[in-house]
Amino acid sequence: MTGMLSLNMAHSPQEWLTQADYDYQTAEYMFAGGRYAYTVFMAHLAIEKALKSIYQKKFSAIPPRTHSLIYFVNKTGLTPPEGIGKFLVKLDQASVATRYPEDLAKLQSVYTQEVAKEMLAQTKEAIAWIKKTL
Repeated sequence: MTGMLSLNMAHSPQEWLTQADYDYQTAEYMFAGGRYAYTVFMAHLAIEKALKSIYQKKFSAIPPRTHSLIYFVNKTGLTPPEGIGKFLVKLDQASVATRYPEDLAKLQSVYTQEVAKEMLAQTKEAIAWIKKTL
């Protein structure tokens, strides 16, 4: 299709970071609009893309199509500070629930404004740490 980007288009590490920042800003936008489950979803996507920048830089290869944050941490040999590491595990677990919710009302009761606000703050911290490792 003319005018559409290829799904196989290779990104540079910097492009992954640009998209990570954009997705983080989208998470903030979702938070401001009261869409807290989507805040968490976009926070995960932002960190995923930031980690893919590390993968691409380290291996000079397109990152695999997985959403697992822990996969990328392990594969790249990163050692996050304890608090960030625990958050990445927690956010990785949240990814499936926010990506494929079984019950929207239940999802909304879990990802409240308070929870989403904390996850946004932790996401910002994690992305800053990832950028420092580049």
